[in-house]
Amino acid sequence: MAILTIGGRRTVDVPVGLLGVSMVVAGAMLLPLAYLIVRVAGAGVLWDEISATATREALVRTVVLAAGVTCAATAIAVPLAWLTVRTDLPVRGVWAVVFALPLAVPSYVGAFAFVGALGPRGMLQGALEPLGVDRLPAIYGFWGAWATLTLFTFPYVLLPVRAALRNMDRSFEEAARGLGAGGLETFFRVTLPQLRPAVAAGALLVALYALSDFGAVSILRFDSLTRVIYVRYTSSFDRSSAAALALLLVALSLVIVAIEGSTRGRGRYHAGTRHEAARVVALGWWRWPALACCAAVAAASLVLPLSVMGYWLARGIDAGQSMSFVRETAFNSVYASVLGAALTVAAALPVALLAVRHPGPVSSTIEKITYSGFALPGITIALALVFFAARYATPVYQTLGLLVFAYAVRFLPEAVGACRSALLQVNPNGEQAARGLGRGRAYVFARVTLPQMLPGLSGGAMLVFLTAMKELPATLILSPFGFDTLATQIWHSTTEARFGQAALPALILVAVSSVPMALTMLRDEKAR
Repeated sequence: MAILTIGGRRTVDVPVGLLGVSMVVAGAMLLPLAYLIVRVAGAGVLWDEISATATREALVRTVVLAAGVTCAATAIAVPLAWLTVRTDLPVRGVWAVVFALPLAVPSYVGAFAFVGALGPRGMLQGALEPLGVDRLPAIYGFWGAWATLTLFTFPYVLLPVRAALRNMDRSFEEAARGLGAGGLETFFRVTLPQLRPAVAAGALLVALYALSDFGAVSILRFDSLTRVIYVRYTSSFDRSSAAALALLLVALSLVIVAIEGSTRGRGRYHAGTRHEAARVVALGWWRWPALACCAAVAAASLVLPLSVMGYWLARGIDAGQSMSFVRETAFNSVYASVLGAALTVAAALPVALLAVRHPGPVSSTIEKITYSGFALPGITIALALVFFAARYATPVYQTLGLLVFAYAVRFLPEAVGACRSALLQVNPNGEQAARGLGRGRAYVFARVTLPQMLPGLSGGAMLVFLTAMKELPATLILSPFGFDTLATQIWHSTTEARFGQAALPALILVAVSSVPMALTMLRDEKAR
């Protein structure tokens, strides 16, 4: 047992082993960022890279893309959330499930679908050629990347906003209506301000996703910082410049996180002890335009990519393309993702135990460090681990172990959140009773605490598994030679315009991700 003191004052008793393991986990989370700083400082290239005209232009493009995607995703998500929670929209429960499913489509799969449908030699151009149309406007560049990322990230905003709308007390709105405010005035002056925390949380995820995205911007040939970093890494003998740009991307992500934190304010958004559910708004004849909007969003974000992948799969099979590689790549994806999920949950457990059962400044600091993965794009983690392994840990360079470790660093925040939530639901009185009977801490955890946490742990492991399956830049850079996954197969096939070979692994990846998500959403809708 360790007695932690701060400023000469006793704070909390913490088991030494638990504290030590948690500190090791926190140190592992800081390793990529720390090594990038050390490498860039040693090379002396940071200022040269930051001040370069090309870097400033890439930085501006990245910021504009992230801002544009965030604004567009929010503009789509908030009305859809309101329609599926507060109105009599037909089959609104089905629409709620449909609008969550774009999260199961990786951005690079969405980009592949847009190129296949709207790009050169795409489906639309082929359909229009008999009418004399031999060239369509280019899908590549900013507008293609903006549209793709918007359509596959708006659920990040929609899901928390729907939850906020469901839990919002209608008394505030009723009071405004009683004072003579109309429907629109009530929404903008009463409802929308109460949604600000949910909107801000979702917008933060969208902005970080847009900043860190590599697959979509690369397929659509938009030179954001992630694509520039990858090009520098693969084409330059001295990769210090790539490390400097990766550090710049981390700094930009931290700025976005700080901005979101500063906008929270100290406003109170909870209701009193008496809570009344909001009334359902009758759309009247507006239900038909609302249905048209819902259908348009669903068609662009789900029907289009699935149709394009099915079309190219059929063409590939007709052309006699071999699909035998899919079995091996699918096995590799599942194998690496299972290992990544197991390691990540194992690393998250001691951090969650320390934060929940032994709260204090030290445990809080360690927990916050583990959440720093939200601000570390996958490509920066991969580059840092490549540089570190090549110089100080050569035996693990280009091994599966290094890739699994990267997954753990990248997705540890997801597992810590799940473990923390599961542990908060375990009554500590049972643990204290077992300790009072003379049982040790390890026995109490294994026989009392862990069994009650298993549902939450399995949910966290499933979340990490699904996100690891879709991770592209870290897998591309850190995979062992010849170790292809579904994500890397899609990437290599699309960059070489072999759309038929990309279609089947893309469909498998979407199916693996969408089924558990759809089941979860259906369960939540039935529980309402």
